[in-house]
Amino acid sequence: MKENTEKNAPGSLAMLTASMIIFGTIGVFRRFIPLSSGMIAFFRGIIGALFLLLFAKARGRRLRNGTEWKTTLWLAVSGGVIGFNWILLFEAYNYTTVSTATLCYYMQPTIVVIASTLRFKERMTWKKAVCSALALIGMILVSGVLDREIGSVNDLKGIFLGLGAAALYATVVLMNKSIRGIDAFEKTIIQLFAAGIVLIPYLAVTEDFGSLVFSESTILLLLFVSIIHTGISYAMYFGSMDGLRTQTVALFSYIDPITALVVSGLILHEKMYAGGMIGACLILGSAIACELL
Repeated sequence: MKENTEKNAPGSLAMLTASMIIFGTIGVFRRFIPLSSGMIAFFRGIIGALFLLLFAKARGRRLRNGTEWKTTLWLAVSGGVIGFNWILLFEAYNYTTVSTATLCYYMQPTIVVIASTLRFKERMTWKKAVCSALALIGMILVSGVLDREIGSVNDLKGIFLGLGAAALYATVVLMNKSIRGIDAFEKTIIQLFAAGIVLIPYLAVTEDFGSLVFSESTILLLLFVSIIHTGISYAMYFGSMDGLRTQTVALFSYIDPITALVVSGLILHEKMYAGGMIGACLILGSAIACELL
C-alpha cells in the first residue's frame, strides 16, 4: 500500500466501499446456509483462493514462485488461524444476533493494541488506553449482561465465540507484521488455500459426510459467499489500495460493521436495545479514534 498517496482516487474509493459493504452482509448469508461453520469456512477458503488465482492470471498479474519456505510456512500457519477464525465467527452468528457478533468481532483493533504493547513493547499512549477502555465498556453494554432481559445463555455463547474470532484475527494481524517482502495479493491466495486445507483434518473428525445435503439454493449461497464475499471482495479490496491513503483504507473498513448492523436490522429484523446502541457507538467510535491518533 502506498503511504504517500496525496489524493484518494474516486475509482479506488468506490472499490473499497463496495468491498466493505459486501463484507458486512456475510453474516446474513451465513444464516441461510444449512451447513456447519467448518464446511462453509473450508469452501470459502478453497474456492476463494482459486478465484483469486484465476483473477490474477486473467489480469496478467505475475505471482512470484520464489517465496522462501519459511515465509510460505508462516503464511500457511496464519492461513490456518484464519480458517478457525471463520468457524468461530460463523458459529457466533448462530448463537447471537449478526449485529452483536459483528461488534464482538470488531474488538480486534483493541486486542491488537493491547497485544502489541505486550508482544512488541509498543508504547501505550494515554489516548490508546482511553480508547481501549471505552471499547471494553462498549463490549459490556453490547453483551447485555447488565440487562437481565437480554443476556441469555445463547447470546453469551455467541459473544464469547465472536470475541474468540476477534482474538484469532488479531493473531493473524500480529503474525502478518513479521511477513515482509511479499505481495498482498499473493499472500492472501496462500493464506486462503491454507485456511481451507488446514480444516480438512478438523472436518474429518467433526463432520458426518453421509448426512450432507447440497440443495441448489445451498450451492448457490455457498458459491456466493466463496466468490463474491471472498474472491471478488478481496480483489476489490487489494485493488483499491494503491489509489488510497493508508488512513482512508483503515477508516473505511468500519463500513463493514455499520453495514452489518443496518442489514441485520432490515432483513433479519434484529433489535438492538439502548444499551447495545451505546455500546456499538463506543466500540466503533474508539476503534476509529485509534486509527486517527
